[in-house]
Amino acid sequence: MSGRFCRLERADVSRHAAELFEACAHDKTGAMWTYLPYGPFDSFESFQAWMADLCSGPDPMQHAIIDLRTNRVVGLAAYMRITPGIGSIEVGHVIYSPLLQRATLATEAMYLLMRRAFELGYRRYEWKCDSFNARSRAAAQRLGFSFEGIFRQAFVYKGRTRDTAWFSVIDGEWPALKEAFERWLDPANFDERGEQRTRLSDLTAPLLKARG
Repeated sequence: MSGRFCRLERADVSRHAAELFEACAHDKTGAMWTYLPYGPFDSFESFQAWMADLCSGPDPMQHAIIDLRTNRVVGLAAYMRITPGIGSIEVGHVIYSPLLQRATLATEAMYLLMRRAFELGYRRYEWKCDSFNARSRAAAQRLGFSFEGIFRQAFVYKGRTRDTAWFSVIDGEWPALKEAFERWLDPANFDERGEQRTRLSDLTAPLLKARG
């Protein structure tokens, strides 16, 4: 999957682990791992072993996110809970290094994954996160995912119970959302400094069925 700013390809430990570890090392406090069930990693060997396990099967189906300016890996994102029989698929295991956070290519990567899922005929595209993760909840809604509710005591990780916030986009919503993404990603939406003229959230907010 290729866009103007990034390329996504199936993650491969031998080709991608070293660059991703280097990108994640820019997070000096380990904050990016707070709401993930793994990390931070104190050595490349432990990171490599984790990535090898994560990428070992067809679900989750991990993708490396590659910055086209540098041709280096800056993040990961996976298709998971892949259920073609009912047309449901989730995006998860989203690992955004500091080199990717708040960058235009971060949004483009999510758009490319969502577009591919609906092109393949999926009817429901899910996003789930820790209910305490305000940034992830805001990101989901900025990307056009509608809030569906909280699954209480859904998971245990890092010594505590997690309530999980659920969000989704369904196929009937995709055409309007696709138009919003493409309008936002259009070069005309950015000035000479690369600053956005119209915010994506302003384009997606009217499409949300519920917020939370």
